Amino acid sequence: MTPPPDTQSGSLSRGLSLVAATAIVVGGIIGTGVFLKARVMTCNVGSPGLVMLAWVSAGMLSLAGALTYAELAAMMPRAGGEYVFMREAYGRRMAVVYGWTQVSITYTASQAAKGIALAIFLNALLGGALSGTFFSATIAGRTIPFGGVQIVALTAIAAIAVINCAAVSVNGAISIVLTLLKAALIVGVGVGAFVFAKGDWTNFATPDSAGVCAGVTDAARGGFAGFGAAMLGALWAYDGWSNMTQIAGEVRNPQRNVPLGLIAGVLIVIALYLMVNAAYFYVLPAGDIANVAASSSVATEVARRFLGATAVSFIAATMMTSTLGSLHTGVLAGARIPYAMSRDGLFFKLLGVATARTHVPANALIALAIWSGILVLSGSFDELTDSVIFASYLFYGLVTASVFIFRKTQPDAERPYRTWGYPIVPAIFLAVTAWLLITTLITSPRQSLIGLVIVSLGFPLYLYFSRRESHLT
Repeated sequence: MTPPPDTQSGSLSRGLSLVAATAIVVGGIIGTGVFLKARVMTCNVGSPGLVMLAWVSAGMLSLAGALTYAELAAMMPRAGGEYVFMREAYGRRMAVVYGWTQVSITYTASQAAKGIALAIFLNALLGGALSGTFFSATIAGRTIPFGGVQIVALTAIAAIAVINCAAVSVNGAISIVLTLLKAALIVGVGVGAFVFAKGDWTNFATPDSAGVCAGVTDAARGGFAGFGAAMLGALWAYDGWSNMTQIAGEVRNPQRNVPLGLIAGVLIVIALYLMVNAAYFYVLPAGDIANVAASSSVATEVARRFLGATAVSFIAATMMTSTLGSLHTGVLAGARIPYAMSRDGLFFKLLGVATARTHVPANALIALAIWSGILVLSGSFDELTDSVIFASYLFYGLVTASVFIFRKTQPDAERPYRTWGYPIVPAIFLAVTAWLLITTLITSPRQSLIGLVIVSLGFPLYLYFSRRESHLT
């Protein structure tokens, strides 16, 4: 069932090697979560052992998803990834609903948030030089500031979009460099903690008994609910492993390299996350980690033990580099979804055009960058991102379930890679996803409802484009 690249992927070129594909997976996952989540997770579960268990569990769940996605991507290595899987399994209507959700909120709000995060870290590195506000506007009771942080965020998003207009092989090389750099910085924090800081292995046996846990509610502390909250935090830090499927149409020898890149990338991230979190607890007892101010990070406090006053600048630079790499990968992957929709006649025609020279969807890159910029200026992207959590898990579940559908409806299709542990591995992923959906619906009903409303707007969009296509034909 391997499609001819020219007919299935338009004029995109297969310029990504296995190393580049793996770097895109790693770079898409590692953002700021590994630096920021340890404090809250310690407050959630109360002991280093349970924190490490949450990281392992979330990593194994992400690996289960990657193992399942690897079969789908090897079967259908086309631009658009999850959009293609949704279309083939559930039809064009549900594929458009998925694509609309990703384009309108999931990818674009994520890039807006990363742009702001990048600016905040740069502001810390510059000693607050970007803190000023040039002017502000009040819209519907919401005060929207515009200052140095917003300018840097907009500039970063625009620059990354322009860079992604270069050939995909060039951006693959950029992903490799950025991923190696952020991995080296994470390893630097871990090795520095173990070698140069005064630590104590007995910290792993010392629970948090008197942590302040600023901003963490009692409902999210201890027991099953606390572990669930810690899992959600860890899963947020692992999110992004599916990005590579969106660009499977541009990976060389995709039947081999797409599954290998997915699985190797997730395993590398699991190893890095476990190492750096072990370093945190080696240096700081659980109570000290729980007492870290919400405005700081555990990584900064650990780095202080072997870098002194320069720790703040080092960690700010590390998080800025990490965010930059994640932003680059997100922009690269996100543009392939509207491109694939447009090639099917189900989105704006202009977005389905690839440049003649570099063979990339430049129009889609620019369009998504503009929308991400609007979300930066709206000041509401955090709320929008929270509101789409429910929908994101919904589509993760639907895509994973499609492996069962394809095994039944296309039993003889060529499968260069078959999901290891099938049907248990995808079933576990679906069961945990269902639990997360129910948990989110109960604990965040308003955000879940808003997310479902955003998803539902994809149905009239499908009607519009499907009718337009029928009139044109």
